[in-house]
Amino acid sequence: MKKSPLQQAQDRFGTESTKEKLVAAVTKLAESGLWIDRLSPEKSLENVSNRKLLHLHDVLSAVKDQFKSRDGLITAILEAEKRNKDDGYEDRLKGQPTPRLWDHFRNLAN
Repeated sequence: MKKSPLQQAQDRFGTESTKEKLVAAVTKLAESGLWIDRLSPEKSLENVSNRKLLHLHDVLSAVKDQFKSRDGLITAILEAEKRNKDDGYEDRLKGQPTPRLWDHFRNLAN
């Protein structure tokens, strides 16, 4: 039986104040330039479900390990599609969220 998102977060970050640790881990990754902040001021990561936070943590960790930044991921997508000189396409990619860019890159790799 698959574990619930709360159980998965507890396994990764401990049983004490799991949500706060998960939010802190995602925030730390987000501050390193891996995502564009699209949350409204009255909303924050504390209001996001554990499932979505776990997914975001996984994606940001993978991008950081493999590319070091969003720009590295965007460059890899441009190179894979052989569109290095297409500035309009690059600007459009820069406006997309990191999880969407990650999915796009993984689809190109397959």
